[in-house]
Amino acid sequence: YLAGVVTGDHKKAEEWKKKYMIPEGNVYTYGNFDTIKDNPDIDIVYVVLPNAQHAEYSIRAARAGKQVICEKPMAISVAECESMIAACREAGVLLSIGYRLHFEPHNRAMMELHRAGTIGRIQKVTAGHGMDIEPGVWRLNLALASGGPLMDVGIYCVQAAIYTVGEEPIAVTAREGEKTDRSRFGDVEQSITWTMEFPGGTIAECETSYARESNYLKAEGDKGWMQLEPAYKYKGIKGRGNEGELNLPLVNQQAQQMDDFALCIKKGQPSKVPGEMGLRDVRILRAIYEAARTGQKVAIK
Repeated sequence: YLAGVVTGDHKKAEEWKKKYMIPEGNVYTYGNFDTIKDNPDIDIVYVVLPNAQHAEYSIRAARAGKQVICEKPMAISVAECESMIAACREAGVLLSIGYRLHFEPHNRAMMELHRAGTIGRIQKVTAGHGMDIEPGVWRLNLALASGGPLMDVGIYCVQAAIYTVGEEPIAVTAREGEKTDRSRFGDVEQSITWTMEFPGGTIAECETSYARESNYLKAEGDKGWMQLEPAYKYKGIKGRGNEGELNLPLVNQQAQQMDDFALCIKKGQPSKVPGEMGLRDVRILRAIYEAARTGQKVAIK
């Protein structure tokens, strides 16, 4: 349950105190955040700040002795991710990344494809996630976001391709799309397409945009296919394949994610979506940007 909040907005603080019955002593500002170490009411800090602040507050939470969930993308650089992992290890706390779809039944069915062999050997994955973003939001500020749609909704496609294929990519090629609205996209890319190559020969063709809606994941094998559309929404995910519709329950994805993390803490088990997974994905995101910038294939190191 929500035991405390951190905010620089007095109005928000008052609203949240009333709505969630939060004691005055459990409402923090960014100035006094580090005193959270003295509060036994708080076990976990969930960092949901802009991307450029993920590393700082995850590390500070760990040093305060709190377990950490950090939203995706884990951070804006490989070095920051490594620092977060090291800080949590040193403090003896768990670090988990907010990959809610690992706890969603339809996406979990896609994860099982390569193990179950339902559609045979997976030859190709296609994935897309985009939206028409409103102007003026922090996600369009390069200093806060460190990129455009790839860092926000495109990471879902990277994740989906990996858990569908069951391998990690070895190389990427990419191309940034044309900027048709420079008033919105002066700082970050408007869209980007990329291809990931996997060790077994499978390829994943992906796209993301801040100017066009899309939300899909499809796997094609030598014995069939399966797709989700929409694939990444908080509600209403639907799936079907050559054998028909996927009749799976709809769940509160983030409640499932947070409950699982709480159980990992209580049982002394590692998170299913650990910091190392977040580090892997940031390494891939940076490789995609490099491939788009250079026009060359980039190996994933």
